[in-house]
Amino acid sequence: MTELAAAPEAEALEQLVDLLHGRRVVVLAGAGCSTESGIPDYRSPEALLKPRAPIQYRDFVGNDASRVRYWARSAIGWPRFSSARPNAGHHALAALEAGGAIQGIITQNVDGLHHAAGSARVVELHGSLAAVRCLACGEVETRDAFQARLLGANEEWAERIYRGTVAGEVQSAPDGDAELPSWAAEAFQVPACRACGGMLKPDVVFFGENVPAAWVEDAWRLFGEGEVLLVAGSSLTVYSGRRFIYRAQQDGVPIAVINVGPTRADECAAVKVEGRLGTVLPHLASVLTVPR
Repeated sequence: MTELAAAPEAEALEQLVDLLHGRRVVVLAGAGCSTESGIPDYRSPEALLKPRAPIQYRDFVGNDASRVRYWARSAIGWPRFSSARPNAGHHALAALEAGGAIQGIITQNVDGLHHAAGSARVVELHGSLAAVRCLACGEVETRDAFQARLLGANEEWAERIYRGTVAGEVQSAPDGDAELPSWAAEAFQVPACRACGGMLKPDVVFFGENVPAAWVEDAWRLFGEGEVLLVAGSSLTVYSGRRFIYRAQQDGVPIAVINVGPTRADECAAVKVEGRLGTVLPHLASVLTVPR
């Protein structure tokens, strides 16, 4: 008997395997997929001990100081965020897809780690931090290229803050930025769009911003192919993810949940496994991608 099978969740794990086996499964992935890669989240038990308010869309577009502060923090946080690598959970999801056990992933994450792990069909519901988009003309620039422009426009700041002692002491934050003292954003300059001089924003959905219709349509298209909805690492606090729970209930699609801590789907889930994705998902990959 494996250590996993002997764990207290063994019965729930077996129920989960039985529910998923032989059915078309669509995964709704959340921040819990990436915490084991060192990317912090907002709602894990650990994160709730140090609550942090995310930047709001209206503050970013309507308040110069908020926007400058965001980009200063992002300039510090980007190297650490972009160097994160897929963990065992990401690789297990890729293996499950390659083995035909899941149809694809609707992810609320913006870190690109599902793609990096080899998952082929991923709908990034909230976009990707790897790109920056102009709000005026729609021009897209890679985040790496924009990082070079940020540092080039702030050479003295880069020497004092980015390459100085401050950068080594800051903590990563869930938005791909970092905790930074307010004084460290003083005099920071934010470059404009290279094409039109417009305002640039990470190509992600901020809190208080609507998810683009095309992204939602892609997600519904994938959702429609599933016979089971598997929630992996999401508390489902945000409506953009929770809407799939409502539709699953409406359509009679069974819901399975893997998460550490409570979720908004616990009461309606056919099965809930309380556990780390880096442990549970590899177990699923080992039993669902081989003949039973």
